Amino acid sequence: MCNNKKESDCNCIAEILTVINILQQNAECSENCLDTCDRGFLGCGASSLVCNTRPVMLYTCCGNGTPWKMPISKENINCNTASDASCSSVFRIEKLDGNCATFRVLATNTDPATAATTPYVATNSFFTMDLNCLCVIRCLQDTAVECV
Repeated sequence: MCNNKKESDCNCIAEILTVINILQQNAECSENCLDTCDRGFLGCGASSLVCNTRPVMLYTCCGNGTPWKMPISKENINCNTASDASCSSVFRIEKLDGNCATFRVLATNTDPATAATTPYVATNSFFTMDLNCLCVIRCLQDTAVECV
């Protein structure tokens, strides 16, 4: 990423999120590649589950190694002091516009019947972040998320 660009024009996180966003819009399962954030397909390995999401965790430049958290609802909640059940650090890229990204907050699936195959559920909580504030993106296992 960014090999042919001036360093000032380079934002590898924006480029990776662009790839993830395109993959999620054209979700299909494939196999046999390195399990990296910029892998050119969404896949769940040997599973018959069709993946439509590459969940990510975000780390800000001043977050001291702590993942960024947002409320799973539209209520005004301070995730620094709130319970773990009301906030999440797992997100789905929904839109990328230049250096700004809109993410959907994903909540942990608490239904024991489906949690093994679909570990996250979509929420109606969204936020937009300036990607210059990010220094690390961590990709989690590709999965299916209903209602996205």
